[in-house]
Amino acid sequence: MAQQDIQHYMRSGTLQLAALPPLSLYVHLPWCLKKCPYCDFNSHEVAGEMPEQRYIDAVIADLEAALPLIWGRMVHSIFIGGGTPSLFSPQAIDRLLADIRARIRLEADCEITLEANPGTFEKDRFKAFRSAGVTRLSVGVQSFDDRQLKALGRVHDRAQAVAAVEEAAQAFDTFNLDIMYALPGQTMESLERDMRQALALQPPHISIYHLTIEPNTYFAKFPPVVPEEDTAYAMLDKITEITQAAGLQRYEVSAYAKPGHRCFHNLNYWQFGDYLGIGAGAHSKLSFAHRVIRQVRYREPKLYMEKALAGEAITQETEVSRADLPFEFMLNALRLRDGFKLQDFTEKTGLPVTAIQRGLEEAEHKGLIERDFVRVKPTERGFDFLNDLQSLFLAD
Repeated sequence: MAQQDIQHYMRSGTLQLAALPPLSLYVHLPWCLKKCPYCDFNSHEVAGEMPEQRYIDAVIADLEAALPLIWGRMVHSIFIGGGTPSLFSPQAIDRLLADIRARIRLEADCEITLEANPGTFEKDRFKAFRSAGVTRLSVGVQSFDDRQLKALGRVHDRAQAVAAVEEAAQAFDTFNLDIMYALPGQTMESLERDMRQALALQPPHISIYHLTIEPNTYFAKFPPVVPEEDTAYAMLDKITEITQAAGLQRYEVSAYAKPGHRCFHNLNYWQFGDYLGIGAGAHSKLSFAHRVIRQVRYREPKLYMEKALAGEAITQETEVSRADLPFEFMLNALRLRDGFKLQDFTEKTGLPVTAIQRGLEEAEHKGLIERDFVRVKPTERGFDFLNDLQSLFLAD
C-alpha cells in the first residue's frame, strides 16, 4: 500500500483536534538469537549473517516516506525494540540514530531507549551504545533463577543477567529491568528471591509482566504448569509491596520507578500520544486536525526490506472511528495510577466529555474509579479489575 497523499489526511472530517499530541518514534529490529516459547512478538531467529546495513537502509527509506505526515513536529522519544536490538552492532545503532537525526527534529532531552538482552552483550558493548546516542537501556532479564530462565527458553543464565545489569548501571544514568512472574513452577519464595536479587542491583525502573500464554506460541501448543490465578494476584501484591519498600512507585499497571526515572516513551503511549512506528511489523498512531489513523508495516523482514526500499512499507491503514476512540483512549489512560485529566480526553480524541459520561458513571458506581471535575483515576479495585473497567467504554 503506497502512502496516501498528504492532502488526504488533511481533509475535513468528524473530529476537531485543537492541537496534536506529543510524538514518539518506534524502530523495530526484528532479529533474536532464539525465539522464546512465550513470545508472540514479530521476532525472527538469526539465520546466518544479519543484513544490518540493508535493514537500516530500509528503515530510513520507511522514515523518509512518512516524513510528510509528521512534518514540523518534534520527536520527544525514540524506542528501539525487537527482537533483540542489542544484536545490532553499536556502529549500526550509531548510523541509525545519525540518519534519524538528519531527518527529524528531536527534543533537546529526547529519551532514546534500546532493548538489550543479557545473553547478547560483551563487556563495554553497553558503553558503546551509550556513545552512539542511546540514553536508556531496557534489559530483558525476566528472572534471576536459572531454573526459571531454562523454563522460559532464555539464552542467558543468572550470572550473565547480574553482569548485564551491573554493566547497564555503570554505562547509563537510567535503565529499565524487565521481570516476569507467575512462571512455570514458581512459588512465592522463589518470586521473593527473584525480586530481592533484582532490587539489590538498584534499578531505577522495573517493568513487571505476568507470563501469559499467547496463541501461536510454543507454550500455546505445549502449555507449562503455571501458578493459579489467586497465587498470581498474591505475587503481584508482593511485588508491589517489595518495590515500594525499595523506593519504586507503581505509576502504571506494570511499571515501577524511582522519582525522575519514569519511561517517557511508554507514558506517551498510555497518555494516548502519537507514535510513528518504522521497521518490520511496526504500528503507528498519528493524529491530524480531523482524524486519527493507524498504520501497520509488512511483518516479514525480507519482504519489509523490499517494500520499504520501494517506498511502500505500509500494508494496512485505518482511520479510527469516532465510536471506537473513547475505548482506545481508556484502554491506555486507565493503566496509569494517576489516571487522566478530562481535558486531555477532549484534546487527544477531539470528542466532548459526554462521549464517556455513561461509562464514567457506571465505573464510579462500581467503585472502579474516583473522579472530580478535573481528573479521573482508577481506584485500587479498578487497578485490580482493569479489564472490567476498560470494557465499560467499548462502543455499543
